[in-house]
Amino acid sequence: MGVIFGSMLLLIVLSGFAGLKTFTLSYSSVVDPDFKISSTLGKKIVITSEQLSKLEGYTDIVSYSKVIEEKVFLEFKGKTEIATIKGVDEQYQQTVAIDSTISIGQWFDPNTKQTVVGEELAFKLGLGVFDYSSKLKLIVPKLGKGQINENTLNKVFAYNVGLFNVNDIYNKQYLFSSLETAQELLSYNTNTVNALELKTIPDVDEEKLRAALSNIFDNKIIIKNKSELNDAIHKMLNTENIAVYLIFTLILIIALFNVIGSITMMIIEKKKDLLTLSNLGTSNRDIKQIFFLQGALLTFIGGGIGVLLGVLLVGSQVIFGYIKIPGTDMPYPVELTVMNVLLVLATIFFLGLVASVIASYRISKKMLNTS
Repeated sequence: MGVIFGSMLLLIVLSGFAGLKTFTLSYSSVVDPDFKISSTLGKKIVITSEQLSKLEGYTDIVSYSKVIEEKVFLEFKGKTEIATIKGVDEQYQQTVAIDSTISIGQWFDPNTKQTVVGEELAFKLGLGVFDYSSKLKLIVPKLGKGQINENTLNKVFAYNVGLFNVNDIYNKQYLFSSLETAQELLSYNTNTVNALELKTIPDVDEEKLRAALSNIFDNKIIIKNKSELNDAIHKMLNTENIAVYLIFTLILIIALFNVIGSITMMIIEKKKDLLTLSNLGTSNRDIKQIFFLQGALLTFIGGGIGVLLGVLLVGSQVIFGYIKIPGTDMPYPVELTVMNVLLVLATIFFLGLVASVIASYRISKKMLNTS
């Protein structure tokens, strides 16, 4: 029973973390491009018309968008916040599925001083949509102007036309504007941006794409795919997953001490029978093998039943979603993967074999030669 419940719980917890990882990344991936290009020489990229022509002619690239991303100071009706402005061009909606995140209002019109703000950021500022009675003030300091005062600040006034809901990080920190608004605020030239975001064909040859982009931009760029853009989240979730796996493996090890104990008790109980077998010519090695096989069967059968029960429980949650995230009607995310099933089976089988070896080696010639 200890092995059954230990292996079942290990599979359930690993499936829960796998579902949580997919659930978390699904939100951020909505606003993440397939690939993002940034400069190795600093924040800015100066893009030539020739480079843009080569991008447009590369058949594996469906669309691209020029992006500017920088910290700004926001002021609205006396309330202030520090946020990140993301200025994007007209092709951004074709590059990233941003429209699906708009919860209230609409996306901004091209070449206008309109913004779309994260829900939590808007709540902190008391900012609504289509409120033309008050303007949202965007402020950044001018570069190289020394002490900050009114004359060393760039200011742009904008109207908010929409709210978006992506995830906690985006909702608290980001607002979108047109590329031209961001360039005016930061005093960038029309051909200067911070990054290029790309949408590519499905199953693109990544190695070939990276080589082509490096050639276009003279190897002066950093290219990141979706996973690399979220490497911090990946590392955090993977670390948590490993920690939980180790904790539940420790619980399994404790459960397998019961297997060692039960086999040891049986060895003591059957001591006279073992002595009889020894006198009939059974070797010490064969007697050890009997108890090794018994321990192996205990863990293999118990682990198999536990994994089967875990698969049934996780599968029922995937289908019926009867366990909800507290405070919501959303089912708790779980994901049943072959890798997790194999990992649990491999763990329980390995630990079971070790426990069986330890238990069977308690049989000695001295024990069999005494009555």
